[in-house]
Amino acid sequence: MSNAFVYVTYIRTTPDKLWQALTEPEFHEQYFLGAHMQSGWRKGSAWKMVYADGRVTDSGEILEVDPPRRLVIKWRNEFMPDVKADGYTTCTFVIEQEGDMMKLAVTHAADGPHKLLEHVGKGWPLVLSSLKSLLETGQGLSRPASKG
Repeated sequence: MSNAFVYVTYIRTTPDKLWQALTEPEFHEQYFLGAHMQSGWRKGSAWKMVYADGRVTDSGEILEVDPPRRLVIKWRNEFMPDVKADGYTTCTFVIEQEGDMMKLAVTHAADGPHKLLEHVGKGWPLVLSSLKSLLETGQGLSRPASKG
């Protein structure tokens, strides 16, 4: 198992609009599949991801913030005991201008094997596709129905 999950996408938007989408709950609610992030978005600020009903799914701390270029979050899952026991991961968002598009690279990494990386490998592609859809069309994606 790899100790990092990397996802890169290109979004037709501005750096400031993409930064807003990554840091403002009003945007999260439109693309993050029922959750939003809460933080002061300053280095050392507490960070958490919360569902509409108030359940905290993940928590951590802002490690780096360089608007609108780079955001690094210390990240721990809070609702799966076996994943929480593995401790913290680091999630890094890097935004670069590529012509009239923004290149967004998300790297979710751990110091060693970590169960959360199995989950983010399924979650980030859907969340980031929803983000791209929201910024380019005005509408995020819905969470797909569970199979089974």
